[in-house]
Amino acid sequence: MRKYVEIENYNSALEILKNGGIVEHYAFQCVDFTELAPEVAKVTFKECLFLGCKLNKLMRSNLDSSNTVLTSLKVPYGVFRTSLYTPESLYEGYDWHNHSSSELCYDTKVYNHYLTIGKRANDINETLARTLHDHSMSEALHDFLASYNEKDVVGIMGGHALLRTDDVYRQVVLISKLLTEKGKLMISGGGPGAMEATHLGAWLAGRSTPEVNEALSILSKYPSFEDAGWLSSAFEVRERFPQKQYKSVSIPTWLYGHEPATPFATHIAKYFENSLREDGLLTLAMGGVIYTPGSAGTMQEIFQDAVQNHYLSFGYASPMAFFGVDYWTKQMPAFTLLQELQKTGRYRNLLLSITDSVESVVQTILDFH
Repeated sequence: MRKYVEIENYNSALEILKNGGIVEHYAFQCVDFTELAPEVAKVTFKECLFLGCKLNKLMRSNLDSSNTVLTSLKVPYGVFRTSLYTPESLYEGYDWHNHSSSELCYDTKVYNHYLTIGKRANDINETLARTLHDHSMSEALHDFLASYNEKDVVGIMGGHALLRTDDVYRQVVLISKLLTEKGKLMISGGGPGAMEATHLGAWLAGRSTPEVNEALSILSKYPSFEDAGWLSSAFEVRERFPQKQYKSVSIPTWLYGHEPATPFATHIAKYFENSLREDGLLTLAMGGVIYTPGSAGTMQEIFQDAVQNHYLSFGYASPMAFFGVDYWTKQMPAFTLLQELQKTGRYRNLLLSITDSVESVVQTILDFH
């Protein structure tokens, strides 16, 4: 089957249209064709997709049935996106000097709409809009990751309730910081706790220990994501320690919209459908997953990852690195269980390790090729 060529901006569209003739098998996304009226008049479109595009009257009348047109639906969020969210776009309208302004930002408006319509919407306009939005997120995420070696993408999973004042939070920051400095792209579920620590570490890559300590000191004033200053203190750290060199990707969901998305992630793939988000996290982290203390959600991710590795779903197994010996062998003995299941042959191909050492878990990831 012939693959569609994706066109996502004015300049690329102009290049395709300028010579006239037949334009066939292109997927135009969010292109404003009203600005290309002279060029449009010279071409005939065949078997093209128009996703969220603005079409002029002539173009609408001339498109035959071989073309597919999907315009934006009436919802308070962009259905068709050609790029991932950023903290600036997700929190558009938020002023960190004024905490109450978080109620006015894009993210909150979308979440409130999501709750009003219902997490399990039964309105076809809404379900279609959410599906198309999430599809665009997956496409944008695929495009972003295309420039990375898949084994350089590393995930950190752990509890959302982990306080900023907890020593484990600091350790996760250091793990992520060291791996980012070694060229790894860190990903997480994008919420608070261990997830925020993952992206804070990536944000502070290249910084000194005193600078890391200062950032943690600012954040420690609001340890929990339920504290009023949690979000504003994160933006304060971003302003105090700006950077454009290091990237990280978070994959949050509006299903857990009561947990604010961390603004330390430079790129954000936020989904409506949590199953897409959960599966995406583990399938993308081909460089390995580090499991820090967490509860039900983290346990789910552990065994979902174990199945993927057991069946070599993507051709090979990736490291499952457990951080916290006492926690994962006594309090929540997932490591012990997986180790025993592998020993008896119930699970195979698992690359298991466990440690309390920041340096050791970092080396485990770096040693994987």
